[in-house]
Amino acid sequence: MTGQDLSTHVGLVTGASRGIGAAIALMLAEAGAAVAVNYRERAADAEAIVAEIEAKGGRAIAVAADVSHAAAVTGMVQQVSAALGPIDILINNAGIAIVRGVDDLTEDDFDRTIAVNLKSAFLCTQAVLPAMRARKWGRIVNISSGAARGAGAIGVHYNASKAGMEGLTRGYAARLVKEGITVNAVAPSLIATDMMGGRTDLARNIPLGRMGEAKEVAQAVAMVLGNSYMTGQTIVLNGGMAFI
Repeated sequence: MTGQDLSTHVGLVTGASRGIGAAIALMLAEAGAAVAVNYRERAADAEAIVAEIEAKGGRAIAVAADVSHAAAVTGMVQQVSAALGPIDILINNAGIAIVRGVDDLTEDDFDRTIAVNLKSAFLCTQAVLPAMRARKWGRIVNISSGAARGAGAIGVHYNASKAGMEGLTRGYAARLVKEGITVNAVAPSLIATDMMGGRTDLARNIPLGRMGEAKEVAQAVAMVLGNSYMTGQTIVLNGGMAFI
């Protein structure tokens, strides 16, 4: 998937037990990085990803943490650093998609979505910055969504969380660029994962004629990781539905 050599790097992928996160974790391992596969509840799935990486000669661990909580993030980063080394690649992928209409959306739905989708990216970024600054090298990629700019199908809370993530991306990028740390986002739309709940009928809205694949999102992340001149950008994958 990638010709890069990341053998001297340690990557943390949040929400990596399945779907896009799992594909990114496998991509990082293929490029030689040691990989921490974060999960909240799906221990068996996360361990399966680790086993797949190890079977190919890679280094990986599964690490449980609810990344919407600061203490859990601190413990996770300490655990990963002790097992694999300092983290210098962070993929903020963890997210939830609670489908709600405008009249059905509750305060709890809104708060939980912002915490998991947006605050987690802030918490994880803050936690890994010291190691990246010490090395004078770091790569942070935030997994956004086409919902950051479009109407989307999940709800206004989801729109807000992903738009906020792209604002966070630009803010960090501007402030960290001189320290050798790049911060970018990848924004996929209509990718065939569990989060889509099998809604392959939505492919009719895509000019390319099919849903995207998790490995294609991972390919975009790999491109971003390999480009030291790119920062503060959002890479959009949507099969031609919209052009930014």
